Amino acid sequence: MVDMQRHARHLVLPQVGVEGQEKLAKAKVFVVGAGGLGSPALLYLAAAGIGTIGIIDDDRVDISNLQRQVLHRTEDIGRLKVESAKEQLLALDPNLTIIEHKERLNPKNALELFTGWDIVVDGTDNIPTRYLIDDACHLLSIPWVYGSIHRFEGQVSFFSTKDNRRYRDLFPEAPPASAIQNCAEAGVFGILPGVVGSIQATEVIKHIIGMESSLIGSLFLYDAESMTTQSLRFEALDTKPEITDLSHAQRLFDDPMYCTPLSQQVQEDEDLGESMMQSITVLELKSKQQGGWNPFVIDVRSAEELEQVRLSTFDLHVVHEVADTAAGDVPEGRDVVVMCRSGMRSQLAIMLLNQSGIDPSRLYNLTGGIMAWGQIAPEDIIQG
Repeated sequence: MVDMQRHARHLVLPQVGVEGQEKLAKAKVFVVGAGGLGSPALLYLAAAGIGTIGIIDDDRVDISNLQRQVLHRTEDIGRLKVESAKEQLLALDPNLTIIEHKERLNPKNALELFTGWDIVVDGTDNIPTRYLIDDACHLLSIPWVYGSIHRFEGQVSFFSTKDNRRYRDLFPEAPPASAIQNCAEAGVFGILPGVVGSIQATEVIKHIIGMESSLIGSLFLYDAESMTTQSLRFEALDTKPEITDLSHAQRLFDDPMYCTPLSQQVQEDEDLGESMMQSITVLELKSKQQGGWNPFVIDVRSAEELEQVRLSTFDLHVVHEVADTAAGDVPEGRDVVVMCRSGMRSQLAIMLLNQSGIDPSRLYNLTGGIMAWGQIAPEDIIQG
């Protein structure tokens, strides 16, 4: 039953109306994580009238969370986040059904937990769980909305097996664990997850009421520091791993490096410092080239990807997994720009090049990869 007074402003929208609000009331949305992204997403999903909301999180509220995790209060410090979240959501709308899971999502429980839900929201902050969500949703044919935050930057996309667009189309393989920083290690602008999580909730609500998502096949980028946005289009990737079970995700969960804080990893291997992960945008690169900068450009995508689309000029091709074998081909004294499809695999290539003796101050990761280049300077791209 639709609460006519509570949702009066929705009911007058032609795109929603009574029929759309009834769809929201019948919908079942599963949210992974009740932290930075989960907080705004959960609040707006609840306010929109989503009938059944599932939450999974095994973490407790810490005082450092309150700078951005607006679902929780000072008096909630020490409580399980799912308990605090449920209390706040029911205070907003007591008619909701909130199903809480006081555990961590993993390859052993993912398929069972996701079964029967209409859509999944990614509120995580770690790479293995994100690949697990993608693989489990693919196996169950459930769409999901991705969100990611880092310092002042955020990303959002909508993935759906039905529409042949998956997270592995954008990021086929996980970046090295030592290249990843969580919020505690890298910092995050407090209001950023509010923006990104709200966009995630927007996409969920649009999907449920039957509005087409503009983020299927598109990665939405938001920069809070410069107040700029960008959308990068991507197609289905033929070379991504075939997923028939959760074994690919399980390997990430079994990797001890993903369970070790970056600070400890750096202490264990001084060559894996943050300085080696310099990044550069396409616009910055082209501007510096016009000023006389002449970097050595390495494309680390697969041979199949290179045949489909490539830069009109680049210096070397080597698959990212064996990038260290190309260290001897890099000219002395020249800076190096490493690129892949979206800027993830190139991080692994940079690590391998650094370990092969190339000074990290010479290495630059191309933000957004060839996808960004095609958006900003399509005249430099050769198709087929």
